[in-house]
Amino acid sequence: MTDHYYTSRPGVAHDEQQFSFVLRGNELRFWTDAGVFSRDRIDFGSVLLIENMEFASRARVLDVGCGYGPIGLTAARLAEEGQVTMIDVNERAVNLARRNAELNGVKNVEILVSDVYSGVQGREYDVILTNPPIRAGKEIVHRIFTEGYELLAEGGEMWVVIQKKQGAPSALKKLQETYREVIEVDRTKGYHIFRAIK
Repeated sequence: MTDHYYTSRPGVAHDEQQFSFVLRGNELRFWTDAGVFSRDRIDFGSVLLIENMEFASRARVLDVGCGYGPIGLTAARLAEEGQVTMIDVNERAVNLARRNAELNGVKNVEILVSDVYSGVQGREYDVILTNPPIRAGKEIVHRIFTEGYELLAEGGEMWVVIQKKQGAPSALKKLQETYREVIEVDRTKGYHIFRAIK
């Protein structure tokens, strides 16, 4: 099987690079590396989620599948009085996200290695953000939706970005089966932003 980003320890050789990107009016700098998702630039789906996500400045936020950190670090800037937890199964991505938090002076974050929600059991969040790891397969993606429900406070929200061709219809169905209300916030270039409310 070809090595890809949804693995705890990518086998590919390191090849680090750095770039800057403006997200929600903030210029952030990112270290990336081989063996992590979308290493050359922030992918369109993540940017679309970042541009649409909304929550209170005091929110407790969880970024699932954080990669090197664009969604979670932007969330931490928006929830400046809150706390953001960022999780990923990929140890290389988690190490990069920690470096990127420090590089950008973002303090209100905790960044953990976690297989789905294994590292955050028993916690409660107001918001879960995810650009789910499609390559991990439908079972993992749907576990992110259903097990995330259990970690949300009453009235909490899960924000999801997913491409139509990569399973948006089945993702919407699973979200609607699990959550009280699901709103399609945006649909652009085949990408859907869903806001699922507990």
